[in-house]
Amino acid sequence: MEEKKQPSKEAVRHWLQTQVEERRPPPDPKQIRRELGWDLVKMERGATNYR
Repeated sequence: MEEKKQPSKEAVRHWLQTQVEERRPPPDPKQIRRELGWDLVKMERGATNYR
């Protein structure tokens, strides 16, 4: 008789995590800029911008 193999707990957790991440909408562009520090770079350029 053929035995059915069950996936490991880690494999199930990984699969579930990817499923949850795929359903989540991408973050707001403002949040992305803030997390990458783009706002700080923009402020710094504005302070040192010589015209």
